[in-house]
Amino acid sequence: MFIFRGLAIAFVTALVTACSISAASAQVVEGEEHCVINVKISDALNVRAEGNVNSKVVTTLRYGECGVIVTGGCFGSWCPIEDGHDKGWVNSKFLSMVSPAMYCVSGVGKGDGLNLRAFPAASSRVLTTLSRNQCDISFLPYAVGNWQKVRAEGYEGWAYRKFLSGQ
Repeated sequence: MFIFRGLAIAFVTALVTACSISAASAQVVEGEEHCVINVKISDALNVRAEGNVNSKVVTTLRYGECGVIVTGGCFGSWCPIEDGHDKGWVNSKFLSMVSPAMYCVSGVGKGDGLNLRAFPAASSRVLTTLSRNQCDISFLPYAVGNWQKVRAEGYEGWAYRKFLSGQ
């Protein structure tokens, strides 16, 4: 059992790394929450003291990290941000806004729910099951094939896109 589980996790990790995890749309909006996109999984985004590539690095943000707030207007491609700990500037091509919580579970049979998974694969571990009436789901700016990364009920995970619709 442990060998199978380890192989399944290794397979899914390789799948996520090898697949093109695409940003839903690289939209940057002042005052809204954003996630880090377009950074290699093995790399990090430099947050700089000023809006230029030669400025001192204040901190770094990993690919997939959310909770980044754009705190003012962007100047050229550089935007002022805050991540809850540090303030600085990042290039807008590395940010994409989290959608408003306006999506719902849809098309799930009576007595069933939508599994929110750790990775974008049907064999991945289930983090929680969303009820067939669940709304207030936010789309995070990541998709792999028919899988969408979402935030719901305090969880962030992957849901099969076919079972999600707008309110």
